[in-house]
Amino acid sequence: MTVHFIGAGPGAPDLITVRGLRLIERCPVCLYAGSLVPAEVVAAAPAGARVIDTAPLTLDEIVAEIEAAHARGEDVARVHSGDPSIYGATAEQMRRLDALGIPYDVTPGVPAFAAAAAALKSELTVPEVCQTIVLTRTAMQSSAMPEGEDLATLGKSGATLAIHLSVRNIAHIQRELIPLPAYGPDCPAVIAYRVGWPDETLIRGTLGDIDRKARAAKLTRTALILVGRALAAEGFVDSKLYDADHVHVLRPKRKG
Repeated sequence: MTVHFIGAGPGAPDLITVRGLRLIERCPVCLYAGSLVPAEVVAAAPAGARVIDTAPLTLDEIVAEIEAAHARGEDVARVHSGDPSIYGATAEQMRRLDALGIPYDVTPGVPAFAAAAAALKSELTVPEVCQTIVLTRTAMQSSAMPEGEDLATLGKSGATLAIHLSVRNIAHIQRELIPLPAYGPDCPAVIAYRVGWPDETLIRGTLGDIDRKARAAKLTRTALILVGRALAAEGFVDSKLYDADHVHVLRPKRKG
């Protein structure tokens, strides 16, 4: 018996990996985060499977379901939104399974920031503009941010920021980032709401006006905030990757 932690992707049912879907199709137990994982994904579970929305459950109740499946010798598809490595509360579940001696593995999924960039038709790393992406969040009712991970510190890098779980905290984001030289009130900002879902919404603006636009759209949850100059870069240099003068093992110098 194995517990399979599966990243379901950002929302669109066809953005799950083939491996993840195949695991769901064969597991007799499917535990999924129903607030963020579409029902179409877990509909692939086999007939008669025990399919449970874990959104209203506690950690103890989730682990109890897994323990019961372990006792029956039944594989479990533990389906999370996006990619399990980011804000999925998977580490605490894995710690419990380690203590219980229950085996598990992980199948990655499409993370929200990648899906948002695709929806925007944007590259988040642009030559000589930005070559770094920072995935972070702000603290509200969730656990506190560790020392040194505040936006004012992270923002010194000038990186493209992918700020999760913070659509109700935009005023704080503005206070932290607008004073920084790399950003400022005119810095491009995007709110990506429910990317991959039928009601997907992309709100484009700047650090100076994105709070007003979010309030006008009445967004309070399930949104990712992207901030950085790469979002509206123009006139940037081409990368060296396909430069005719850039020689490498797969494209040796041409004769003549």
